[in-house]
Amino acid sequence: LRAAAPDLCIGGACYPEVHPESRSQAEDIRRLKEKVDAGCDFLTTQMFFDNNLLYSFLYKIREAGITVPVEAGIMPVRGAKSVRRMAERNASRIPDRLNTLLNKWGDDIQSLRAAGILYASEQIADLVAHDVDGVHLYSMNHPATTRRIWRNAEPLFRGTQG
Repeated sequence: LRAAAPDLCIGGACYPEVHPESRSQAEDIRRLKEKVDAGCDFLTTQMFFDNNLLYSFLYKIREAGITVPVEAGIMPVRGAKSVRRMAERNASRIPDRLNTLLNKWGDDIQSLRAAGILYASEQIADLVAHDVDGVHLYSMNHPATTRRIWRNAEPLFRGTQG
């Protein structure tokens, strides 16, 4: 690709909680390094709900020599069943704090969406405070939710490089 389109920016995916088909995080990181060494310019993580998992992952990939920017993939909570299904499919852990929200408002979609917007906004605030390279919101064709999260988070990006 580089030979045919030298100005092309190539992005790749990564899993802070280990790819579901990978035997171990060490194997996953080795394969990720191969991807980056093949010409990947940046990475976007699969969704995650616990920032500490991302911070640990970033430490490990930097130790492995992966230095490209990594955008944190945030999935806003819009429905309890869909979040649980996506988390299971992607082997993503649902932290106790989020599980409490899902249990409390799982049947009250308006309240759960409001809580989900706050959860994602707080998650992004913490990521920005920790100087992540960028944030990718998985909008899942729900631009109104994305706009509300962006309105909450946008002031945090003023004066940052993110």
